[in-house]
Amino acid sequence: MINSQEIKIGTCIRMDGGIWKCVDFQHRKPGKGNTVMNTKLKNVSDGRVLERTFQVGFKLEDVRVEHRPYQYLYEDATGYIFMNQETFEQIPIPKEQITGVEFMKEGDVVDVVTDTEEGTILSAEMPVKTTLKIVSSEPGVKGNTATNATKPATLETGVEVRVPLFINEGETIQIDTRDGSYLGRVSE
Repeated sequence: MINSQEIKIGTCIRMDGGIWKCVDFQHRKPGKGNTVMNTKLKNVSDGRVLERTFQVGFKLEDVRVEHRPYQYLYEDATGYIFMNQETFEQIPIPKEQITGVEFMKEGDVVDVVTDTEEGTILSAEMPVKTTLKIVSSEPGVKGNTATNATKPATLETGVEVRVPLFINEGETIQIDTRDGSYLGRVSE
């Protein structure tokens, strides 16, 4: 059990028959009354997000989680297959539980979060930055760059992102997996 004021981003709690992960919180002291915790919680199984307010000192059932590195191997009918880096055990993880799945390629290592009591997988997260090769992109036209102009480019995973005009087909770039934004060119 934890007190409501101990909730931080990433804290998992058991509530309403499910496991919820804190994605945002705010400690608030209104003019009248007691201090409260405003939280934004995400259901780890179906992705629903809700906002919940708790009085300070309110007891919540916390979920002990474990972070382990897993390597992405391949995709089949059961989901995306990952291998534990320590035990070499292979497990399937559904697409809905993987953050940044559209930027994932074979061999990538992701952080898998599991419930230590039940052994169930709560989520899998790609690293914030990843490097991918551009497979197709139109050449940029010189002279039409009055501002930060961008163009579409298709990456090796099949996803399309916006890149600056000077980036060409065949180059390797760094991408933010949270929002798909271009971070920079990678020299090989």
